[in-house]
Order: sequence, then C-alpha cells, then structure tokens
Amino acid sequence: MTKLRLCVTTTLASVFLLVALSHSVLKPHATAQEGPNWHNGLPRQHESQWLVHDLRRPLPEVVTPGVRAQDAPSDAIMLLDGTNLDHWVYRKGGAPAAWLVKDGFIELNHTGSIQTKEKFEDVQLHIEWANPAEPKGVSQVRGNSGIFFMGRYEVQIVDSFNNRTYADGSAASLYGQHPPLVNACRQSGEWQTYDIIFRAPRFDGDKLVEPARVTMFHNGVLVHFNQKFFGSTSYRALAKYSPHGPGPVQIQDHGDRQPMRFRNIWARRLKL
Repeated sequence: MTKLRLCVTTTLASVFLLVALSHSVLKPHATAQEGPNWHNGLPRQHESQWLVHDLRRPLPEVVTPGVRAQDAPSDAIMLLDGTNLDHWVYRKGGAPAAWLVKDGFIELNHTGSIQTKEKFEDVQLHIEWANPAEPKGVSQVRGNSGIFFMGRYEVQIVDSFNNRTYADGSAASLYGQHPPLVNACRQSGEWQTYDIIFRAPRFDGDKLVEPARVTMFHNGVLVHFNQKFFGSTSYRALAKYSPHGPGPVQIQDHGDRQPMRFRNIWARRLKL
C-alpha cells in the first residue's frame, strides 16, 4: 500500500509539473486575468502564424527613449555627437573624415563628401543641419547638401526658406523624384531636423522585387509617407535600379564652398 501511494503521489506530482510547464510555455507573459483556456476559440491573425491575443507571441524588445524627442534611444548607433568623426570616412578613397569639429557640431570644409563606416539597409535616421545664417546664391547654390542612403538614394538638403528652386530639388525632396508634401524649412541659419524611416529596396537576383521607400518628418512635419524611390538618384536623368547590398549613409559636399553644419546624427537598424 505504501508503495502504491508513493507511486500515485509521484505520478500526480509529475502530471502537475507537466501541466505547470505547459502553461509556462503556452503563456510566458500571461497576466492574472488570463486562464489556462485563454487560447481556446481565438482566430488566427491575418497574415500571421499567431492567434489574436496570442500569449506565446514574443513581446517587443524594451528600448529606452531619449529624454527629449531628438535624443538617441538606447538601441541607436550614435554616428555623430559633435566631438569626433570616428564613424565617418571620405566617400572617395576611404580616408578618415576631416571636416571641422567644433562647438558640438561638424562643419563642411570643402574636402569632399563623407560617409559612415557602417553599412545599413532598413534604418531610422535622425540628423540636424543648418545652412549659413547669411545665405549666398539662389536655387541649388544656396546651403546645398544631401543625405544618401546606401550611397544611392538622396534626401535633399538645401536652403528652401524664401529660395525658389525646382520642386523635386527643394529641401526634404527625394531629389529629382518627389517634392515634399510641404515646405517646412526654418529661417536661414536655424537648426533643421530630419527624421527619416528608410526601407531598403528588395532584389531577387537582378530583379527588383520592392522599391526603396521613405517616410519622413522635417522639423516635426510629415513630408513623405511611404514614398517610393524610382531608383538611384541621378541628375537630369531618369532614375533606375541596379541590384546592390547594404551601403553607407553619405553626407554630400555639393562643392559650393558654403559652411554647412551638422549635429546629433543617430541611426537605428530596422527590419521592416
């Protein structure tokens, strides 16, 4: 009888342990309101392996935001904090970038375009820039630069405050392709902010499967929503795609010899 009781007790203990383990696997982040039958009758979510309200679905990674909206969150790569150019090299030749570093920003010194050492695909980019307070020139020869994603797809930087130019070459345009929804430029010399979500193009061998796309805010104002690039940026020509892999973020030296400034550049790798 003692052996029988011991056997029954051991068996029940094993059953309870298995049930407990199955529940812990089934709902690793359940709260007090969900019971063991939580998943019964739940439909499968559209285009997903998960059920609606599935307790087994992985929770989002915890990211600590910056104190202010412009501050880099905890999972960002700080590409420029205003103290050095350690993350940057020249586009041509790959030598360490030597733009002027002072007072928490860098200043273009007409030595050539620079690019990140890191290569990116889908990415969130924050960048702040300022053109000269006393602008010179008109149209494209006035505070001109640009941000190139993957070294190919340009978001235009230019002084568009009281400065008329062609629409698809104005500030925050996808250069040569799409004007921004609105002109959100601050006065000449003031700091401007770009917050850009860039989705890299998808290729299957030599075939384009999905074009590159951009959602963007200029000084907090939406200027592009899921807008597609027609191809790599080109001047006075139609854009077109050619297959490629990850690439750097570039900042253009347009060659106008104007002291463009940049600060607080950070990036988050995404999987969109």
